[in-house]
Amino acid sequence: MRLFCILALLLVAACTPKPQTVPAGTWRGVIELQGQQMPFLFEVTNDGTTTSAALINDTERIALDEISYSGDSVRIVMHIFDVELRAKVSGDQLTGYYYKNYDPAFKLKFTATRGDSYLFATNDSTRTTDFSGTYAATFISDSQDTTVAVGILRQQGNQAFGTYLTPTGDYRYLSGNVIGDKLFLSTFDGNHAFLFTAVRNADGSLTGDFWSGRASHEQWTGIPDAKAKLPDAEALTYLKPGYDKMSFSFPDVSGKPVSLDDPKYKGKVIVLQLFGTWCPNCMDETKFLGPWYDQNKDRGVEIIGLAYERKPEFDYASGRVRKMIQKLNVHYDFLIAGTSDKEKAAETLPMLNKVVAFPTTIFIGKDGKVRHIRTGFEGPGTGIYYERHKERFNEIINELLSEKAM
Repeated sequence: MRLFCILALLLVAACTPKPQTVPAGTWRGVIELQGQQMPFLFEVTNDGTTTSAALINDTERIALDEISYSGDSVRIVMHIFDVELRAKVSGDQLTGYYYKNYDPAFKLKFTATRGDSYLFATNDSTRTTDFSGTYAATFISDSQDTTVAVGILRQQGNQAFGTYLTPTGDYRYLSGNVIGDKLFLSTFDGNHAFLFTAVRNADGSLTGDFWSGRASHEQWTGIPDAKAKLPDAEALTYLKPGYDKMSFSFPDVSGKPVSLDDPKYKGKVIVLQLFGTWCPNCMDETKFLGPWYDQNKDRGVEIIGLAYERKPEFDYASGRVRKMIQKLNVHYDFLIAGTSDKEKAAETLPMLNKVVAFPTTIFIGKDGKVRHIRTGFEGPGTGIYYERHKERFNEIINELLSEKAM
C-alpha cells in the first residue's frame, strides 16, 4: 500500500506542469491607456529559483523584487506601491493587466515582448526635428483648468529625454524618441503611467498632448524660455492668520499617539513631511530625507512623516507605510495622518491655508514655530533643480540650527 502511494505521488508530480517563468533579458512593455500605446522598458533576471526585475526610466532603475507565479501566470508587485502587473507567460510574451489595488475601477491592458529595447522607435543618429531646450509650459485639462510648468528637454539623435516641473512636483524621468517631426515621451514608475507627445510649430513653440492613467488627459503648449520658472514654492502653502505653530496627535504605525509636545521633539528643529506611499514624488523625497536624517540626526533634527494614504483603514495605511520603511530603509518617524484627498487632509491640519500637494515640507524651529513651508519637490530627474532643492533644504536647516533654543 505504501509503495502504491509513493508511486501515485510520483505520477502526480510528473504530470503536474512546471510554472512558467519570465525569461531573463530586456523587455518592452506596453500599457494601453485611453486608446494610446504607452511603452516602457524593464529588465528581468532569473537564476532558476527566483525572479527579479527593474523598471528603466532614462538613468533610473526601480527594483521589483516581489515576483510570484501561479501556473502559467506571473504577478509583479510595483516596488513600494499598491500596484501590480498580472500577466500570462507565453515564452517571450506577456499578456495581462496593470492594476491599482486601491482603486477597484483601475484595470488597463498590458503586454510585453522580450528582446525589444526601444521605446517608440529604434535608436539612431539620424537628424530629426530638435526639441532640446527649456520651455515655459502650460497644461490645459479637458475642463479648461490650467497648470503652469517648466519643460526641460534634451535630445541625442532621435532619442529624447527630459521632464516637466509643476508647482506640485515633477514628472520624473521621461524618455522616448523623435519620429519625423513629432516628439514622444513616456515614463512608468510603477504607479504612474505617463505619455507625452508634441510637435514644433513654425515659431518654435510646442503643442502636444499628455495622457495619464485611466482617464486624465491634458493638452499642453511650450514656449522656448531659458529663464522659465515656477511660482515660489515657499509661498503656496502657509499658516492661517492667528497661527504660528503646528498642532496634531496622530498614531504611529503601531497605533501609539504621537504629538509635537512629546519630549523627543522638545527644543529640536523639526521637519514635517506630508506624503503618501502612493506618490512617486514623495518616494523621491523620502529617498533624499532617509540618508540625510541618518547623517544629521545627531545635530538636533527630527523628521516626522505624516502619511496620507489611499484608504482610511488604519491597518491598510500602516501596512503601506511599514512596507515603504522596509523597502527604502528609512529610520525617522512616521505617523498615520489621514487620506490622500487634499481637502480632507487639510481638515487634519486646520492651521494650514490648504494642502496643495504631496509632498509638502514644513520646517519648525527650536521654539516650535513654523518657519518655512515648501510645496512640492524637485526630484533627481530634474537635474540642476534637484541640486538647488537640496542646497535650499540644507540652508534652511542650518539657519534653524544656528538659532538658540527658547
